[in-house]
Amino acid sequence: MIEPPVPALEPAFDVVVDLGPIADHGVTRAGHRRIIAILGGTVTGLGDEPWTATIEPGGADWQRVRPDGAMEIDGRYTAVSPAGERVYLQAAGVRTGPTAVLAALSRGEDVDPGTYYFRTVVTVETSAPRLEHWQHALFVASCIREADTVRYRAYRVT
Repeated sequence: MIEPPVPALEPAFDVVVDLGPIADHGVTRAGHRRIIAILGGTVTGLGDEPWTATIEPGGADWQRVRPDGAMEIDGRYTAVSPAGERVYLQAAGVRTGPTAVLAALSRGEDVDPGTYYFRTVVTVETSAPRLEHWQHALFVASCIREADTVRYRAYRVT
């Protein structure tokens, strides 16, 4: 029997997302909803594709807080390269950990990223010919939440 290939991870790009204040909508029909505006940031390509882009204001992270305190993440935003190439990114995932650690993160405290789990799947859309192949790949990211930013490294699943 032929076995499927075993996926590997290849560093693809780093992202720094600048965040606005949390808009806590409370418990809605969908659960405890929070929305965090994306104010800007940067995307930096790694490896054989060194490129940069600036994240435009106007995106957001639509979060749902589960009863156990874990958060379902749904961040969507646009980045633009110096050449005007537009890239739409969506990061969907989960952030969870011990109750005290999650509370410290909510207060904007610096927390060792090894004490909580924050991972996303990142998808890319673009009309830029040199980045078009990114639309045909999946990316997973390991993320860090800081007071006013989220930082992550995205890895292409090969």
